[in-house]
Amino acid sequence: MSDTVLRFATVEDIELLLQLIRELAAYEKAPEAVVATEDDLRRHGFGPEPRFEALLAFFDDEPAGFALFYPDFSTWRGRPGLFLEDLYVREWARGRGVGRRLMTRLAALAVERDWPALHFNVLDWNPARGFYRRLGIERRNEWLPHSATGEALRRLAAQDRDRAD
Repeated sequence: MSDTVLRFATVEDIELLLQLIRELAAYEKAPEAVVATEDDLRRHGFGPEPRFEALLAFFDDEPAGFALFYPDFSTWRGRPGLFLEDLYVREWARGRGVGRRLMTRLAALAVERDWPALHFNVLDWNPARGFYRRLGIERRNEWLPHSATGEALRRLAAQDRDRAD
């Protein structure tokens, strides 16, 4: 019987992890947006102060997907939560329970670590929204995502009075 096996990514998985990240970006119609390198993943995920963790999913021993996550923090709860940055399942593995296994494992990790929440964002056109609904995950309409990136981030930073020149 075919089964999904999950394991934490290690430094030896960096090439595979970056490949999956690039596949996700292509799926999200932004393949040129990935500027991360293997060195970036090594430094920030497997260095002395890791900034993220990743689960790799294998179906019939073939790489089928991944989930990359890190702790966020709730000031109201006074505790960290789990922020899922990316979840991706290769097209050939969709509908085989891989995504469900990744999500249930993430939920279990949050509970094991006494983190009271699992947060993530989903593109408004992504058909996975139905998948998340079927898992009982609620969309939070009252919260709107915002970001400052690129030139907008640099302009905002330039206004900092405490900046060392």
